[in-house]
Amino acid sequence: MHTMWKGSIRFGLVNIPVKLFAATEDKDVKLRSLHKECHTPIKYEKKCPSCDRALEADDIVKGYEYVKGKYVILSEEELQELKEVQPDKAVEIIDFVKLEDIDPIYFNRSYFLGPGENGSKPYALLREALKTSGKIGVAEMSIRSKQQMAIVRVYQNCLVMETIHYPDEVRNSTEVPAVPDQAEIQKKELDTAMMLIDQLTTAFDPEQYKDDYREAMLRLIQSKVEQNDDTAEPEEAPRGNVVDLMSQLQASIEKSKEKASPKKEQPEKGTKKESTQKKKRTARKKA
Repeated sequence: MHTMWKGSIRFGLVNIPVKLFAATEDKDVKLRSLHKECHTPIKYEKKCPSCDRALEADDIVKGYEYVKGKYVILSEEELQELKEVQPDKAVEIIDFVKLEDIDPIYFNRSYFLGPGENGSKPYALLREALKTSGKIGVAEMSIRSKQQMAIVRVYQNCLVMETIHYPDEVRNSTEVPAVPDQAEIQKKELDTAMMLIDQLTTAFDPEQYKDDYREAMLRLIQSKVEQNDDTAEPEEAPRGNVVDLMSQLQASIEKSKEKASPKKEQPEKGTKKESTQKKKRTARKKA
């Protein structure tokens, strides 16, 4: 796993060196946009629609739209000063609560926490304390100059940090239109619904759920790669650069790589040398 961040967890006087790793990954099948005629990937240029010209990096500044069409410009120096005011800091546990006290709507992203150098024992101490207490830690932290709220909990045998939204980032549910306050529900209707819920109630097993659309997409791609059907490369691009699409496609990808990049035939030993000697002899005879 790639280390995303190094820092520490602090609670009270305990300091635990840790490393941060992404706990989840996006497995969506990503499709590129190609030019229909020559199958070259399309480039998206940064262009000013008002001036009708392409822009370089030095031509671009950051701005905040405070009303429609009006912006406050923030210079790189001002942004850098803010970063210096909010440097990266430790994951500071400020409270311990029960996991069920936090509604899932607050959860954002999950990260694995591994022990840093000389951090194994305090890491294990916090893990066991959380397990025994049945609590999770509510923390504040700052990564890449962005302040975050987070919780620290135990997942299997590993500490997990999950970033959570601030309360003002969660929209008010009363703004959702057409939500009924009350409805006349007949007892028979409710009993039938409860019976259906009971019939479908089971222990949660994440392995039984799968992304049917993604798997169907991968099967379609795999069949096209194997049959060389509708596969495309840019006209001027070097051939043989078949990309590993997904682990499910590994067999067909390797097969395609072998077809697209055949090994160059090595000249027989001595052939080149003998050919050179023949040319020299012929040249001497002509002379």
